[in-house]
Amino acid sequence: MARVFNWQIGRIMSYWYGETRPAKQFAAVFDLNKCIACQTCTLACKTTWTSGRGQEYMLWNNVESKPYGSYPLAYDSKILEMLGPQEWVGERYEGRTVFEAAPAGERLLGYRPESGDYSYPNIGEDEIFGTVDGGMSVEMPHPVWMFYLPRICNHCTYPACLAACPRGSIYKRPEDGIVLIDQKRCRGYRECVRACPYKKTFFNSRTGVSEKCIACFPLGEQDEQPRCFTQCIGKIRLRGWISVPEKANENNPIDYLVHVKKVALPLFPQLGLEPNVYYIPPIHVPNPFLNQLFGPLSEQAVQTYRNAHKNEPKLAALINLFGCTPKTVAAFKTKGNIVSALNDNGDTLVAVPVREPVAVRPAFDTQRGVPRMNVT
Repeated sequence: MARVFNWQIGRIMSYWYGETRPAKQFAAVFDLNKCIACQTCTLACKTTWTSGRGQEYMLWNNVESKPYGSYPLAYDSKILEMLGPQEWVGERYEGRTVFEAAPAGERLLGYRPESGDYSYPNIGEDEIFGTVDGGMSVEMPHPVWMFYLPRICNHCTYPACLAACPRGSIYKRPEDGIVLIDQKRCRGYRECVRACPYKKTFFNSRTGVSEKCIACFPLGEQDEQPRCFTQCIGKIRLRGWISVPEKANENNPIDYLVHVKKVALPLFPQLGLEPNVYYIPPIHVPNPFLNQLFGPLSEQAVQTYRNAHKNEPKLAALINLFGCTPKTVAAFKTKGNIVSALNDNGDTLVAVPVREPVAVRPAFDTQRGVPRMNVT
């Protein structure tokens, strides 16, 4: 295997191909504090790409409730258990990746879900961790918790599906780093389904080939964001480009969130794929659980996010840009109370206020002699 550098785990690791990065790398940030699991993203993707025969069970975009939800069933706990101990020393991962933990004769560590594992897309939905006993009252932080985790293909820098394909059917586009399956070359061996630890490749029994999220690249070629992004009611998603850490640009919104402020983190970085979808962790979840999902910087990310409006005005401004334009946001700038999104040419796509104006009305309407129920 080749030796490549994975900056998310802070070290060189083994991979089946040499390190070749695209001219630009597709990337996204999801703010988990805003997701309400309305599933509008799921339906937008489903009606756009996977409404045909053989695609009934395919959810290129899904939203699962944590800690108990998963699709397919227990995909995350199974691969973490197979991987064994996952030790971090500071920001360096000392455990094995799925490539380094490959059994003899295999290209990587993985498993193929049973068909029944796809029968429970809503398992664990809205289930809380902990119990609500009699007499419990509202307090902060909440003694019980759950949150929603939306997922798409991560278009990884070191894709497991690509490494496992015996036909060479899977490739990363050199212009944007999006991972695609060549349908003409695929023979349906399903090694990609077994290999992807996030289980975001699917086998179509009707056509006999595998399929996966394509990041809506026809839209991307017109500088548009994917359908699941533009339809998001909670405005939790932002699509852009990510640089390697040493080339991070403070004016690039993805670089700023991931590299500069380190408030957006990859899902299961210890697996070694260098995924390119990043998450702002939920602020109400115990840190040990966040560490397992997002790595050792999760507590720091939560604190930075919590204090954004107090100590990080540029970060607070950028968070307001999520979901404000259907166009790909290549850069951003702030001036006074206004934050603007820019395209690759530096043209302004949209400008929004950092703080929305708020009018507070007196609680009692003296003219009509009645109390107001809503005073804002």
